[in-house]
Amino acid sequence: MAADGGDRVADGRDRVTALRRTTALAAALLAALVLAVAGSVPRALAAPNTDSEGGTAALRKALDQAARAYGQAKAKLDASKKRQAQYAAQLKATELRLAELRAHVQELAATAYRTGPLTPLMTLLNSASPEEFLERAVTVEMLAKRDDQQLREYAQAQAEAAEQKALVDNEVKIQTKQLADMAKRKRQAEQALIAAGGGRSTTSLAKFNSPAAKPAPRNPDGSWPSESCSVDDPTTSGCITPRTAHALSEAKADGFNHYVSCYRSGGSGEHPKGRACDFAAAKNGFENVNATGSDKEYGDRLAAYFLKNADALGVMYVIWYGRIWMPSTGWRTYSGCCGPAETHKNHVHLSML
Repeated sequence: MAADGGDRVADGRDRVTALRRTTALAAALLAALVLAVAGSVPRALAAPNTDSEGGTAALRKALDQAARAYGQAKAKLDASKKRQAQYAAQLKATELRLAELRAHVQELAATAYRTGPLTPLMTLLNSASPEEFLERAVTVEMLAKRDDQQLREYAQAQAEAAEQKALVDNEVKIQTKQLADMAKRKRQAEQALIAAGGGRSTTSLAKFNSPAAKPAPRNPDGSWPSESCSVDDPTTSGCITPRTAHALSEAKADGFNHYVSCYRSGGSGEHPKGRACDFAAAKNGFENVNATGSDKEYGDRLAAYFLKNADALGVMYVIWYGRIWMPSTGWRTYSGCCGPAETHKNHVHLSML
C-alpha cells in the first residue's frame, strides 16, 4: 500500500509538471501570436496622433486671423493687378488711335492756317460755271462732315484716355493699400510666433523641382470661398473641406503616397474643422522618432511641394521639422515640445485657408 501511495504521489507530481509546461508553452505561443498580430497592424494605426499643431490655442487663433487677412489682401491685390493690366492695355490702344487722329487734326489745322476755311462763298467765287459750283459745294459739305467726324473722334478718344488713365491710377492706390495690409498681417504673424517662443527667421528648404498642382476653385473676385467640413475624409471616418480634399488629392496624384491623417475631433486647431492634414514622413505611419535619411527627404520634398503650390491650393501654413512656413513670413522657427510629433519632425502638417 505504501508503495502504491508513493507511486500515485509521484504520478501526480509528473502531471503537475507537465501541466505547468503546457501552460508555459501556451503562454509563449499566445505572446508570439500577439506580437505577430501587432506587427501586422500598420504603425500608423497604432501610433498616437494627438499633437496640438505645436502651439497654444491663442497662437493658432492669431495665426489664423493673420493668414486669412493676408490671403484676402493678396487676393484683392492680384485682382487689382489683373484689372490694371486690362485698363493699361485699353489705354495703350486708345493712345495709338489718339495719335492717328491727332495727325489728321494737325493736318486740318495746318490747311486752315494756310488757305483759310473753305466756305460756299469761296467756292462760288472760284467756280467757272453753275455745274462746277454745285460739284464743289457737294465736296465742301463732304469735307466738312469728314473733318467734323475726325474732330469728334479725337475729342472722344481724349476723354476715353483720361478715363482709362484714372482707372489705372485708382488700381495703383488699391494695390498700395493691400500691400500695406499684407505687411501689417505679416508683422501680426511674426509677433504671435515670437510671443510663443519662436518666430526667428530660418533657412529655406533645398530647392526641389516640385510639380504644379491644379488650382482649387476661387470666387469670381479671386477670393477663397467659405467652406465647411462637408466632404468625407478618405483618411479617417471624419470630414474635411472641399479645398482640403483637393490639396490631399493633388499631393497623392503627384506621388506623395505615405500615410496621411486629416480629420481629428479633439483639439482647437484646424483638424477638427477639416482644414488640416498630417502627412507622415515614414511610409506606413507616424514613427516616434525624428525623420532621417529618405524619410526626411520625403518630408522636405512634400513641404516644398505645398510651398510652391500655396497660392494655387489655398495653403494657410505648413509646419515641418520645428519650423513653420506662411506666405507672409516665409520659414520661421516654431515652438513645440518635446517629441517628434509635437515638434513635427515625423510628419508634415498642412493647414488650409
